[in-house]
Order: sequence, then C-alpha cells, then structure tokens
Amino acid sequence: MHTDLGLTMTQLGWISFGMLMTYGIGQFINGNLGDKFGGRVMMTAGGLLSALFNWMTSFGTTFMSVFMPWAANGYAQSMGWAPGSRMLSNWWPHAYRGKAFGWYVFSAGCSSILIFVLGAAIATMHLSWEWVFRLPVLLLAVASIVFFIFARNKPEDRGLISLPDDGADEDDFSIKSGLGENSLQRYMEVLKNWRFLLAALSIGFESLARYGLIIWLPVHLMGPAYADQAFGQWIGVALPVGMALGALSSGYISDKFFASNRSRPIAIYLFLAMIVLLIIYIMPAQYLTIGVILLFLAGFLVYGPQSCYWALCPDLLGRYRAATAIGVMNMWAYFVAAVTDPLIGRIIDNFGTLPVFLLLAGSCGLGALVIMPVRR
Repeated sequence: MHTDLGLTMTQLGWISFGMLMTYGIGQFINGNLGDKFGGRVMMTAGGLLSALFNWMTSFGTTFMSVFMPWAANGYAQSMGWAPGSRMLSNWWPHAYRGKAFGWYVFSAGCSSILIFVLGAAIATMHLSWEWVFRLPVLLLAVASIVFFIFARNKPEDRGLISLPDDGADEDDFSIKSGLGENSLQRYMEVLKNWRFLLAALSIGFESLARYGLIIWLPVHLMGPAYADQAFGQWIGVALPVGMALGALSSGYISDKFFASNRSRPIAIYLFLAMIVLLIIYIMPAQYLTIGVILLFLAGFLVYGPQSCYWALCPDLLGRYRAATAIGVMNMWAYFVAAVTDPLIGRIIDNFGTLPVFLLLAGSCGLGALVIMPVRR
C-alpha cells in the first residue's frame, strides 16, 4: 500500500487509527448490547459485515477510499469480542475462566498466524496487497454462519442448568431478583470499580505494545536491515505463533498456579516482554535465528496477558456485567493503540523502525507496574 498507493507511513498510521478507534467505540457500545441481547446474533452479523468491509477496503485507491471502509470494518469487528466474552462467562465458572478465556484468545491469535502466513506468501508470490484483505475473510464469513447455527448464549438455551453464582455474581441481587439493571446502571457499576479502572489502564499499555508489533513489525522486516536476508519477511510469523501460545498459557497458569489471581501473571509477562523488546532494540539484524526466537518470545509475552485481562472482568464485576466491562476495557485498549499509531508512523518516517521497539518496551513496563495492586 505504501508503494502502490503512494501513502506515507504517517498516513498508514492514520488509517490504522481509524480502524482501532471505531473498534474501541464499538466495544463501548456493543459490550453493553451483549449483556442486553446476547452474543449469538451480534457476533454473526459482525463477522459477515467485516468480510464485506474488508473487500471494500481492497478496492481503495486513495487515502479516504481506504480509510472509510477500514474504519467501518473496525466497528463491525467490535460486535464480536465483548458479546462473545459474555457467552464464555455464562458457560464457565470463576475457577475455569482463565482456561476458557485462554482458548478464546488463543483462537484469536491463530487468526493472526493466518494473516502473517498469507501476507508473507502473497509477498513471496509477488501478488498485490489487495489479496491480504480478500482471502482470509472468506473463512470468516463461513465461520460466522457455522457459529450462528451451533452456538447458544447460555446453558439454559440448550436446556441445561445455569451456572451457580460465585464471587462478584453474588452481589447482583437486583439482577437475580428480576428487577433488572438498565444500561446506565451497568456502565456506572463498571466505572466506579477502581480495581477495574487500574486493569483497564494496564491493558492500554499492553495494547500499545501489541498493536505496535502487529502493525509495524512487517514494515521493520521489509526495511533495509533485512533486504538481503533470504527469509527476512517470513520470520515475522514467529510473532503471532508466540501470541497464540502465550494467551493460552497465561489463563492456564492463573488458574493452576495463582488460584485464579490474574494480576500476577499479567505483571510477570509484561515485565519479561519489556526485557525481550529491549534486546530486540540492541540486537544486530543479521542474526535471523536469534531474531526468530526473540519475536516468538515478544509475541508470547506481550499477547499472553490477554486471557487474564478478560477473565478479570467477570471476576471483578460478575458475569451479569461481563460484556459491558469487557467492552469498556477494550475500548480504552484500542483508544490507546489508535492514538499512538500515527505517532509510531511519524517516528518511522523520521527515524526508522528500530526506535519503535524502545517505545514498546517502556509501554510493557508501565503496564506491569499498573496492574500489580489489582486483586479480586
């Protein structure tokens, strides 16, 4: 896109900003709707709309003709995560949520593997960038239809007994008594919980590092430092592989070794991620074998805390407000990623890609520091 459309890295940063910002706004809205209406219909509609907007983006020829459908795609994508998280909270109790969310985020990480593999394959075969937006979303459209056919919002929809209340669920007397809770009340309960607000601040720093790697690592690997390396573009696949496995591991670790305490593994992962990113910053580019290992570890440690962040939401606020809480948390995460993307693009335009790793390392360190006081 940079070459064919003549877009600067700063402009590409603004295009990414549009998608991340609409995704974050959509999270704030659709999380509450997920608590109100359930996730089955919303996730299906979001998947099908995302496929449509990706295809529209692929036909863009100017900044605005790419920016607009890509921003619309961000909102469509936001219809999935929080409502889907509410579904998990309905089906899995506190003691198993770390594992459940681990598999949930692992699946999301596997989609990144698919994108990186297809992107590298398209670059190797010298196909145009448009096909990155066209091929993967065909699978998304099929998966959305299959999901609608087989998924249900809660055990009762399958004729099963609902989960017993535990932890924060036990405080929701008005909901359990049938009095209900309107949208404003749900938002107010979420926003007045100081532990939740600290967790949201922490995931903002984590999201800056995560999307800094996902969006800008391919630019780094296609730069002059790797121009003469036979497999330079392919080593980027190590990043999403690490991300997927990291997300799966942290949820399991939080349940198995930390008695479902989510903040400890989050802090440990982000602190180690800071160290790995600093090593990448100072490492000579020609050592590809070491580069593969470091990118795997960076993905593993930066994305790993995701399953613990999402499991924290029902842990702190109860499953009746899980989607609203996750929507608010995710809105902040994507807001931080969105507003810093143009900044990263400008840094690359002026100083190259290497200083970005220093910024991402500092962000991981702050995320680890902020999450430490959070307990259920």
